[in-house]
Amino acid sequence: MKILTFSSLYPNAAQPNHGVFVENRLRHLTADGRVTSQVIAPVPWFPWRNPRFGSYARLAAVPRRENRHGLDIEHPRYPVIPKLGMSLAPLLMYAWSKPAVARLLDSGYDFDLIDAHYFYPDGVAAAMLGRHFKKPVTITARGTDINLIPQYPLPRRMLRWAAGRAAACITVCQALKDAMIDLGIDPNHIRVLRNGVDLELFRPCTGDDFRRELGVEPPILLSVGGLIPRKGHDFVIKALPKIPNAVLLIAGDGPEKEHLQNLARILGIESRVRLLGPVPHNELRQAYSAADVLILASDREGWPNVLLEAMACGTPAAATDAWGIPEVVAEPAAGRLIPARDPEAIAKTVRDLLADPPDRADTRAYAERFSWDETTEGQIALFKKILAEEA
Repeated sequence: MKILTFSSLYPNAAQPNHGVFVENRLRHLTADGRVTSQVIAPVPWFPWRNPRFGSYARLAAVPRRENRHGLDIEHPRYPVIPKLGMSLAPLLMYAWSKPAVARLLDSGYDFDLIDAHYFYPDGVAAAMLGRHFKKPVTITARGTDINLIPQYPLPRRMLRWAAGRAAACITVCQALKDAMIDLGIDPNHIRVLRNGVDLELFRPCTGDDFRRELGVEPPILLSVGGLIPRKGHDFVIKALPKIPNAVLLIAGDGPEKEHLQNLARILGIESRVRLLGPVPHNELRQAYSAADVLILASDREGWPNVLLEAMACGTPAAATDAWGIPEVVAEPAAGRLIPARDPEAIAKTVRDLLADPPDRADTRAYAERFSWDETTEGQIALFKKILAEEA
């Protein structure tokens, strides 16, 4: 079975942690040779690589073509127009990606279907590509594409059109499926295929070297994710004064970095907060294993991979009770849900978890129930069904 994976959420040489969850699912899907894939991962066009342009400069540094873990990837550029960007993004992504798809077909890679990740604009653009090249399309919803973007009328209409055009829709949690049903999408057209966790990469270790390198002692709290408001790192910093003796490590990069540093300084806890920067995905195991609790204070998530990654290392989570998160933190061995997204609720939940933690072996055992195998088999079964119906 040959597929074309289409998503702007895909890692690259300049952004190795970008959309790593899409790459992980694809790597497990193609691991045994039953499915092969070529990847088209569009990137917004930006002309300058000078570091003073920050994240935009990294876009310019993305290679046109690369190979990661044996998968060939092309990164076509598409224009993003200020103020009109959200409304025009699907059409622009489609128009600038179409030549890349045509080249792929001309090269002899006659793929069976397009497997798109992230509903807007990627899924809409993929639906247009599928219509043009007469290929079936699947679209996976992952989070803000469903729990945020549909509040805008035009994107909501285009999203519903793409869902109707797709051969099937996939969500990574039941909460996103429920939200899609509320948008008027046929529930029989939606399949829940949750994310898994790489149990070989993420496994318990002592974490002693990591703690010694940073010069920190337990209790150690860890917050992982982009330094953006949605991830709620600021709420965790505000909770820290209410958690005696704890040290907070934050792994990630983004525009909120200076704000978070200033917040820690204003609260007088600068010495207890460490911003680690962007930790490579394959090096997070040490951080997870060194931590006593992983904290996730997001207000919107689909199926956050960091939770299972930490649990696979034996570290329980304290996470907000929002969207798909309760589907991951579903038993005491996994950790505890934070009932409200505020510093007091975060602090109390973390204190309670530190006072009465689950056995780390039980937390690891809980994560072992979420390997990628079930997701891979679900994808293959769905693809086979679609192709049989197309025949």
